[in-house]
Amino acid sequence: MPHRSDSLLISPIPGALRPSEPPADLATIGGKAPVWGRKARRNEIMSNEGKYVIHATIRVDGTVARKDVVGAIFGQTEGLLGEGLQLRNLQRTGRIGHVDVNLNNNKGRVQGQIEVSSSLDQVSTAVIGAALETIDRIGPCKAVIKVKEIENIRSAKRDHVIDRAKQLLLGIVNSATGESKNILDEVRAVLTLDTEIEISGMTAGPNVKDSEAIIIVEGRNDVRNLLKFGIKNAVATMGSGIKPELVSLASKKKVVTAFLDGDRGGKLLLLEISGMLGKSLTHVAFAPQSREVEHLEGKVITKCLNQKETASKTVSRIQTEVQKEDDASVGKGKASLEAPDEVKKWNGLFSDLKRNQAIIVSGDGSNSEPVSAKNLEDALSNSDDAVGLVFSGKVSDRIFELAAGAGIPNVVGKSVGPSSLKLGVQAYAEKDLQ
Repeated sequence: MPHRSDSLLISPIPGALRPSEPPADLATIGGKAPVWGRKARRNEIMSNEGKYVIHATIRVDGTVARKDVVGAIFGQTEGLLGEGLQLRNLQRTGRIGHVDVNLNNNKGRVQGQIEVSSSLDQVSTAVIGAALETIDRIGPCKAVIKVKEIENIRSAKRDHVIDRAKQLLLGIVNSATGESKNILDEVRAVLTLDTEIEISGMTAGPNVKDSEAIIIVEGRNDVRNLLKFGIKNAVATMGSGIKPELVSLASKKKVVTAFLDGDRGGKLLLLEISGMLGKSLTHVAFAPQSREVEHLEGKVITKCLNQKETASKTVSRIQTEVQKEDDASVGKGKASLEAPDEVKKWNGLFSDLKRNQAIIVSGDGSNSEPVSAKNLEDALSNSDDAVGLVFSGKVSDRIFELAAGAGIPNVVGKSVGPSSLKLGVQAYAEKDLQ
């Protein structure tokens, strides 16, 4: 009869638990399964279910490899913590997991991160973390290891479970309420869909002609979706270019808002509308990221329209975003070889400028008063017809961004960096105007 289990609990097994914490493989004593035959399975489970992760940083004054760092961790802590906390034994029994080392070599010095997973208790894990900080040399090089934190994996998993459960619960609630809303919307659509009209081939709401404000959308379904929620002053571009009749209609309204899809197509359509309507376009609203106006719910439509922005600032921002995307995909282009004649005429403006001041050149040929670099962004946002910028300093990335945002194609500075064409803005140095 195997009644001598007490002697097994105190046997000096390397890396074993304390006598008060019997190993999991001894729990079946008296059962049908053999006790020690399940040891390999236990170790596999423990190595995959660490309770803590030690996060540490490492700095080495010299060049070392990952294997050097791992060797130092196991070698220099050996004999330091006593027989029960030997890292090699703990790793063999699954109480310490894989030691992950990521290094970055910069100018002969190495920096990186170390991660060690642990299935030990809090005290033992903290002792091992402290032991890592005693390593002061790796090979011939001086090293410094600092433990940033010891992460509680189970706590992190519990937080994830709570957050994910909240999302799933909201999904259940929203889907249930959405079913009743869809029924109401479908019934209401019978009253609203028949009220749409057509203006020069463009689908529109019944109040477009008489209202002092209109909303420009992309397609017929956008107009119909707005009609569902009582918005009857929308007109669609119909996706075939901006018709002259729409330009004429917008010029007679006090408020013209472009309400567009929240994707790249919406951004490009905004630039097309802005180019055709000019100052007649007063405001811009976008659907949420990656969503289309025709699929928005009533509350979302109201929120988007309430958060509309002034057209000039929005168009400038979108121009910059689109140009950055294009630069990233096709490159920044090459610098122009010679400045145009109209740009060369700006050479005389430098005499009126102090260091890092700028003059904004308008389309009618007039020039602004000198503007400091600090106030340049505000000055450009209030300038609707700027065509050029003369800057008494080096044309930096910031100058390119400000000019692109204001729709300025040409910039002249005292000097220009290695790239003179960015974000669709061509830059010239003062010497290029001679």
